[in-house]
Amino acid sequence: MEDRRMEVPKQSIKDSQLQLEGLFSEDSPEGEGRKTASEPVRKNPEEGNQPTITSEEESLLTKTLEHIVSLQNMQTAFRKVAGKKGAGGVDGMKSEELTQYLQDNYTMLRQSLLEGTYRPQPVRRVEIPKDNGKTRDLGIPTVIDRGIQMAIVQVLTRIYEPKFSESSFGFRPGKSAHDALEKCIEHARDGYVWVVDMDLEKFFDTVPQSRLLQLVSETIKDGRVISLLYKYLKAGVMVDGIRQETTIGVPQGGPLSPLLSNIMLNESDRELEKRGHRFVRYADDMMILCKSERAALRVMESTTKFLEKNLKLKVNREKTVVRRITNDIKFLGYGFYSDSEVKLCVHSQSWKKLKMKLKEILNKNNGWSYDFRKMRLAYLVRGWVNYFRLANAKKRLTRLDEWIRHKIRAVILKANWRVRSRYRLFRQQSGKHEEALSVANARQGTWALSGYWKVSRWLSTDVLRAHGYFFFNDMYGKLHRVV
Repeated sequence: MEDRRMEVPKQSIKDSQLQLEGLFSEDSPEGEGRKTASEPVRKNPEEGNQPTITSEEESLLTKTLEHIVSLQNMQTAFRKVAGKKGAGGVDGMKSEELTQYLQDNYTMLRQSLLEGTYRPQPVRRVEIPKDNGKTRDLGIPTVIDRGIQMAIVQVLTRIYEPKFSESSFGFRPGKSAHDALEKCIEHARDGYVWVVDMDLEKFFDTVPQSRLLQLVSETIKDGRVISLLYKYLKAGVMVDGIRQETTIGVPQGGPLSPLLSNIMLNESDRELEKRGHRFVRYADDMMILCKSERAALRVMESTTKFLEKNLKLKVNREKTVVRRITNDIKFLGYGFYSDSEVKLCVHSQSWKKLKMKLKEILNKNNGWSYDFRKMRLAYLVRGWVNYFRLANAKKRLTRLDEWIRHKIRAVILKANWRVRSRYRLFRQQSGKHEEALSVANARQGTWALSGYWKVSRWLSTDVLRAHGYFFFNDMYGKLHRVV
């Protein structure tokens, strides 16, 4: 069955291999001493007791593409992508169409991938705002390409997971940001209170593609997979309808970028382990913990040299700093403070970000309905508390809830701006006739009136809860976990 969304040019696998060989020429630094992807793994008899490679593991390394394009693996990958219901790419195809597409075109898609004739489409450029006012570029692949990328990730994860460091926590099965934060606390309580806060400048946008593919080819011996990864890195990006080349970096937005970033930075993880350093890494956020400031400064210098010389990455030397862990260090949105021992708190920037979101939700002039406003607030409260449940934040959340209730009452008074509407509202909440009439006729603004003690009594916390409003301390009491 022919599908216009997928073009299958007639190009042999030999061309793909030549393309790969050109990428790692012998004249380039990356090509020195490199084995070709099709060369079998040779064991040195003088290496001693090496772990035995089973036939299944050898098949996974040498016939990786067959595992990727297997029907079961492709079905699982496409279902995952369809289930996330993400935005479509440049071809306009929706995620809801993906599983049916695979069912109708699996044979042709498998054949084109095995023959090396499949060509990924350019990603769609999307800019999202960052906390510092700048924007981050995301590349949204087509849903078909996301399905294929997910199929690649599922197989490569089986290969690379045993190779990754125990101090790496980002985008890995069975590991989370909370695990990374608990490991930080563990190191700090062992006396490692000086932190090298490494900042990789625009990491995903500056990853050297040739170095990355070289690292992958050292493990994956199936040259067809390396060629396919090369095509995805070189697929380009559509900006205002014009295709632009991607000669450097790994586009964020697809399933491949997190795994490729872990493969790249696993080299620095192993180097730090070899040197005996304690560290925690989540994606490109890295903290190296030391016992003294002098040691931390020395580690910062040596690690910066390794990242720039061996991995060809850019370290932002202005933002890479050495500080005590309690001195405004931010890691994954959390901060640290000392109270007989090092503990977790919510970083000041995270508080500011939360307040901005609350102001948007509780803006009495945005025209939102009661139900939609309550739904948005409930989503924010659940998600935020679930993420920051390790932080000690009860006192500050108590004050925040008071401000939120004040805002909610102002929203309610704004919606009931007529005297008779306010009178009816106060009477429904057990207000006496004279008091309800007096307050309903008050000429203060909604913000001032919402802080009046009688309004606070009529629209009490219990009343607001009964009407479906969520508050942070209620959820925090259920989810908070002491670290």
